Amino acid sequence: MRTRQVSALLAGEYTCNIMNYTNGHSLLLHPGRYLLMKSYLDLVETILTQGSWRNNRTGIRTLSIPGASLRFDLQQGFPAVTTKRLAFKSAIGEMTGFLRASRSAADFRALGCKVWDQNANENTDWLNNPYRLQEDDLGPVYGVQWREWPAYKLIHRQQPRAREQIAHAQAHGYQVITEFSEQVLLYKAIDQLRTCLDTIMNQPNSRRILFHGWNWGQLEEMALPPCHLLYQFLVDTENNEISLCLYIRSNDIGLGAPFNLTEGAALLHLVGRLTGYTPRWFNYFIGDAHIYENHIPMLKEQLTRQPYPAPQLAIDARVPAYRKTGQYAPEWLDKIEPTDFQLVGYQHHPHLTAPMAV
Repeated sequence: MRTRQVSALLAGEYTCNIMNYTNGHSLLLHPGRYLLMKSYLDLVETILTQGSWRNNRTGIRTLSIPGASLRFDLQQGFPAVTTKRLAFKSAIGEMTGFLRASRSAADFRALGCKVWDQNANENTDWLNNPYRLQEDDLGPVYGVQWREWPAYKLIHRQQPRAREQIAHAQAHGYQVITEFSEQVLLYKAIDQLRTCLDTIMNQPNSRRILFHGWNWGQLEEMALPPCHLLYQFLVDTENNEISLCLYIRSNDIGLGAPFNLTEGAALLHLVGRLTGYTPRWFNYFIGDAHIYENHIPMLKEQLTRQPYPAPQLAIDARVPAYRKTGQYAPEWLDKIEPTDFQLVGYQHHPHLTAPMAV
């Protein structure tokens, strides 16, 4: 049934009118706005029909495939799941927590996101981990690495140009932590995301505009090592557009993917706003794409539902747009609130639930 519907969408059969929530007028929608949801549903169907059963740390086996990708044109709409209700406020709350380098489930709860509660307080391995500081602690997860990556330099005094190296490091924000008879240890916290924005402004054609969270030196200190771990921004100066490539090592397609798609697309919109570029392509790469066994009924139900057209994302006018103001304001990475983001024209099918595997 879904295959026939998708073919009809491609042929334009389901082009339709809905209410434009921004001005009250009806809007004739292009079938392309349905295709944002089609790629997600196609991936679900592929895993269900071609996936292999695998065991994992959670004790709940998965149907998995190695390697998958999705590609979204954000000019066609925002990639919000429509075959069930998206927990949009929770997803944006989590993204906001990442931007603030939060490491406490309590901070995420205060932002309207409860998805970290179990990982913080019910995961036996983490509860017994000596790096867990207290209740709700998560360790240096995600945003801590994005905004405060711990960087060290150990310079041997006797090596050639040691003095120049120390001076260079200090000129770039490193501070001497301790000195030994033959070595000097320096440290600074690197704000990877801010560095990305600065590079977009100053060297937009760079192919090195990226940040990641896979810090080998701190993985054992985290309640959960990062799943979405590498973000690369690509700027098209000719068309004044900015795109994002996101790599996810392991993706729970039923519950995790809708969150990650929301957060990645919202982050691209925010970065585009702060740097003056129009968000365009969101490329979503997955290493292990899987469906938990107890999520299968939920996803099979979604496959029976005809997708709605993609909504649009609106960012509150209080967040400065570089294209309008001409003023670069990267400090807004720290000022963003979940209420600054809103879905416009979001239609969805009824809510569906499934337990999260921890």
